[in-house]
This record gives sequence, C-alpha cells and structure tokens, in this order.
Amino acid sequence: MTADSGHATSAGSVDHPPGLPRALVETLRYGPFHRALHDAIAHRGLSLARLRAHLAQHGVQVGQSTLSYWQRGLRHPEVPRALETVRALETVLRLPSDSLVALVGTRPQPRPPRGYAEPAWVAPTDFEAAPDNTDLEVLSAHDTVLVGPHRERRTVTTRLVVRALRSGPDRFVAVHRGDEGSAVENALVRPAEGCRQGRLRRQPRTLVFELLFDRRLDEGEEHVFSFTVVDDTGGATPGHVRTFPTPCRSYLLQLAFNRRALPARCTKQFRTEPNTVPVDVEDLVCGIGGVVSAYFTDIGPGTAGIGVEWSA
Repeated sequence: MTADSGHATSAGSVDHPPGLPRALVETLRYGPFHRALHDAIAHRGLSLARLRAHLAQHGVQVGQSTLSYWQRGLRHPEVPRALETVRALETVLRLPSDSLVALVGTRPQPRPPRGYAEPAWVAPTDFEAAPDNTDLEVLSAHDTVLVGPHRERRTVTTRLVVRALRSGPDRFVAVHRGDEGSAVENALVRPAEGCRQGRLRRQPRTLVFELLFDRRLDEGEEHVFSFTVVDDTGGATPGHVRTFPTPCRSYLLQLAFNRRALPARCTKQFRTEPNTVPVDVEDLVCGIGGVVSAYFTDIGPGTAGIGVEWSA
C-alpha cells in the first residue's frame, strides 16, 4: 500500500538574511516573481547594466532587455533553461537560495537557504501532523489516481478544502510516497487552483513540498486548493491510501484504470494505524469506464484507501 500527499513535519519559515526590508521579505514569500525581482534590484541599488555585469562575473550571460522584461512582468523566465540565471540572480542580489526559483514555479532541488537550519523531515510512510498544518482543519479531501497501461500509478490529483483554526496559516506541507521502484527524483509537482509551489525536498521514494496560498487566512476562513503529482516510474501499484491524523468530514478516493490493465479486485479499506490489518474491508466494483470509487465520511484518525490486486 502506498501513502501519498498529506501532512509532514514542518518545513519551517525561510530565515531571511538580516537587512532585507519587510516589504521585500513579503514579496519574496508571496510573489509575483517580477515584483520580487524589481524590489530586490531596487534594494541593492543596481542598474540593469551593473546587474548584467555581475551576472557575467558568475559565468551567466543574459541580455539587459531580458532583465528589463522580467522585472516589469512582460516576460517570465523559461524553465529549466533560465534556472541557472535565476539562481545567479539570487546570489548577486544576496537573496535566500530558491527564493526567486520558487516564484517562477520550478521544482528546486533540496538546497537550504543561507543560514537556514535543515528541518527534521519525517521519512513519511503516512501523514504526520505538523506545525505548518496544525493551524488548518481538513474539511474534505478528494484524490484522483490515474493508473496506466502497465499497471503503474501515473498521476495523483488532490483537491483539499481546509479551514483556518486561527489567523495566520499561509501554506500546506504535503507528502508524496512513490510506489516500489519509483524514480522519485523525476517526479513533478503541478500546483493548480488556490496555491503555488514553495520549497521541495526529495528523499528515497518520497517528496515533501510546500503549497503556498496567495495570502494568510483569517480564523475560520475556508480555502480550496488542488495540485497534481506526476510520478509514473513505479511498478504495479498496490493501491492508494491517505492517512488522517485528525478527523475529517469526507474523503473521496477514485482510481481510474487504463482499459488495457483492469484490476482483478479492488477493496475499500480503513486502518486505525498504518501498516496494520484493516478493520473494515469492502469489495468495490470497477465500472465500465474503469473507475473505482471509495467514499468515507467522518473518518480519522486512521488510514483510508483502496487496495488493488492484479491477475497473474
């Protein structure tokens, strides 16, 4: 059984170097990219010509007109081609590592910002309550898993409805656990409605990543956001589970199978503890379209999911 996107140990807040104005710190956290770049250049007091010269000293060649377009929002850095230039900008402008990279929507490699103490990430086979997420109540979760023609899990699309338990939360820390044989170093995170990607860390068969909201939520405010993890390098999937450390009102899990690779059996399962014998098992019907659905209400704490069995 495979655990996917959910709670993880805190990613922590980026420790910005002393001397950055509060307005710039806020823009680096919330974006957009062109505003953060403009404010960072203004803070350093560099002309675009001098900035271009500094970048050249770091072995990065970029046109002055390109820098102008970027800071005015007329163009956006193309990734991965522009990734080296964006990282060089962080160095020249004396910004935290990955602060600009995160704003262009790339998937930065696990390189901590200057002066930043590495968080003690959990090796998550399930979801753990975390300081980043404990201020959020998960009201509803919906996972849609696409299974390919070779029985491999290709994508997991998650939509969450959360409510702020107190004022202040501005992100959600999620976990993706790859199936056996997964080359998680090639997996991608694609934010959709209501969020953008922050920092990302890769561990063996595991992704831990931030999903940043566009603002801090007020107490009692509800927020909807969604994202997709693309990870199609694993073997035949044994199914999908989500672990809820606290009660959740509703959870809908759907597995969509390729018609050339339909399962022999699917079961709806609930466990009070991960990796234990299910306390509730129910056979599910795979419909004509190859979709299997399991709906859970008022669940948790515990682990809910769909187990998949394949014919020989």
